[in-house]
Amino acid sequence: MLDTLRAVETPEGLALDLRCAGVVPRALAWALDLGIRLAIASTLLGALAVLGDVGAGIGMVLSFALVWLYPIAFEVLRDGQTPGKKTLGLRVVNGNGTPVTWLPSIIRNLMRTVDSLPFLYGFGVASCLADPHSRRLGDLVAGTLVVYADAPAERTPAPPVAAAPPPLPLQPGEQRAIVAFAERAGRMTPERQRELADLLEPVTGRYGKAAVDAVLGIASHLLGRRA
Repeated sequence: MLDTLRAVETPEGLALDLRCAGVVPRALAWALDLGIRLAIASTLLGALAVLGDVGAGIGMVLSFALVWLYPIAFEVLRDGQTPGKKTLGLRVVNGNGTPVTWLPSIIRNLMRTVDSLPFLYGFGVASCLADPHSRRLGDLVAGTLVVYADAPAERTPAPPVAAAPPPLPLQPGEQRAIVAFAERAGRMTPERQRELADLLEPVTGRYGKAAVDAVLGIASHLLGRRA
């Protein structure tokens, strides 16, 4: 039931700490979504009742969409957030912190049929309580997490490294890339920093930690800092 912290490294090499949501906020978000779907279903089915058998057929299609397509469409198209999750400040992500995609979302939602057994999401709740990151069976199979959608962090300033002019003229796009590297360096793993800085060896003439320092120095120069 307690919220937990999960450290991950994104494919871009950014180190993130994801706050995994516990059973209680997840259950509240599910209840809100259930209420929304029931309200939509009752309104639409009542309106379709006047159409007789045709309305009943349309109602079956709409009911299917509300049960299965509603969570999948919101998770993939709305940054991992159904209305209930958005209200509770939660979102679904892949296990490495990247936005959830179609296949994982489909799998985790199809697995609700198992999680809901034997009643009242018994297996799902038991899995959340047993897993250190509060994942239900659907999350374990799909490789997803439900985390808190923290507000985007403010732009991080580049490290205060002594400015060093680039030895070669740089295109505007190259200059922006170097400044972006410096501003994100604090959230990258050292290995990723060195990997990216090594790509600029034709400019810096250096590899490894020395290349990182050289790129940060060029970024300071581009930002108008002077020794």
